Amino acid sequence: MSAPRRTQQQRREETRQRLLDATIDCLVEHGFAGTTTQRVQERAGVSRGALLHHFTSKADLLAAATHHVAELRLAHIRAETSGGAQSREKGLALLRTAMSGPYFLAGLELWLAARTDADLRAALLPAERDVGAAQRAVMADIFGAETAAREDFALLCESLLVLHRGLALTGVLREDPTFDDEMLQLWVDRFLAARTY
Repeated sequence: MSAPRRTQQQRREETRQRLLDATIDCLVEHGFAGTTTQRVQERAGVSRGALLHHFTSKADLLAAATHHVAELRLAHIRAETSGGAQSREKGLALLRTAMSGPYFLAGLELWLAARTDADLRAALLPAERDVGAAQRAVMADIFGAETAAREDFALLCESLLVLHRGLALTGVLREDPTFDDEMLQLWVDRFLAARTY
């Protein structure tokens, strides 16, 4: 018995998904400047018409990719935390994973480009707010009710996210593989006064 035929809507959604995945791959492999609509089209294996049907410009494509990256990062966080509260060590490792890898690198490319591209920045802000809220919720579970009730909890969360972003950016030129662990342990000792790494 053959599989049921896909509907036109399903085919359209699959094409859109392939284009977004190809955009992320291109951002990671070629950077923002090297991510062209031609390159995305070729990587996705679709016609020019199919690309233009979904995204009329590079700005439209990148705005959609911005949301797609955020959704993937949120999905990763939710999948890993769906079992309930995490141990502090496991939770911090989860955040570290979420703040690295291809989705994170694609996000970094978009953040850097948003510095000089107002339209991209406008597209990026809502998606990043959603990711930030999800990460803070995860951190509240990781650190426990007492830490989450601290007056400086929002600042504590943001400082960890900024540290992860900085480590990802500077890691490109760093040769010492233990530096990240040492910096993260320093953060834990300073803000949580407990050894977890």
